[in-house]
Amino acid sequence: MKVAIVSDSHDRIDHLEWAIEIANHEGAERLLHCGDLISPFMVLSLAKFKGQVDLIFGNNKGDVFLLCKLLKEYPHISLHGEEAFLELDGFKVAMVHYPKIAEKLAKGGEFDYIFCGHTHKFKAWEVGKSLIINPGELMGKEGLPSMVILDLRSREWKKFEKI
Repeated sequence: MKVAIVSDSHDRIDHLEWAIEIANHEGAERLLHCGDLISPFMVLSLAKFKGQVDLIFGNNKGDVFLLCKLLKEYPHISLHGEEAFLELDGFKVAMVHYPKIAEKLAKGGEFDYIFCGHTHKFKAWEVGKSLIINPGELMGKEGLPSMVILDLRSREWKKFEKI
């Protein structure tokens, strides 16, 4: 199973839609957004993904009431709150916004994959049996917008940057 990992879009519709185009083109079955989507209008872009979308808040929540109201129209988008703990294709996956929390979860040895964001900087590293991936940012503030496509079975990942 291929998954697309994104984070920190901060209302950049153009960059989120770029990532969704890549995710759809690469055959990702799931899109995981690690927080800081911000405005509810971003849901209209998320809805263009062909598969299931999993979303967490981050430290910039935006209008939570309107976001939750709008999400009722898109059953393939799940808002999990501050974190998500999922089983995908037989693998245990955690999604949190903060890398320090990701590392603490990894030390517990329960998860195969942990995805995070917040720093706006790409990083992929292993702690114990867990592969942790911070896909960088879609915003484009600290560098080029980036995202990751990961094959859960092979553990092979590819970083994409918007030039």
